[in-house]
Amino acid sequence: MPWKECKPMDERLRFVARLLEGEKMAALCREFGISRPTGY
Repeated sequence: MPWKECKPMDERLRFVARLLEGEKMAALCREFGISRPTGY
């Protein structure tokens, strides 16, 4: 089974969409593997 290809901009949009839905910044940053200052 091949890996699903994802582009950086798609990941950014997914991050922001989930943040706007009310998810916590710290939890999202942990899941996406980025620092909180990068998330902000």
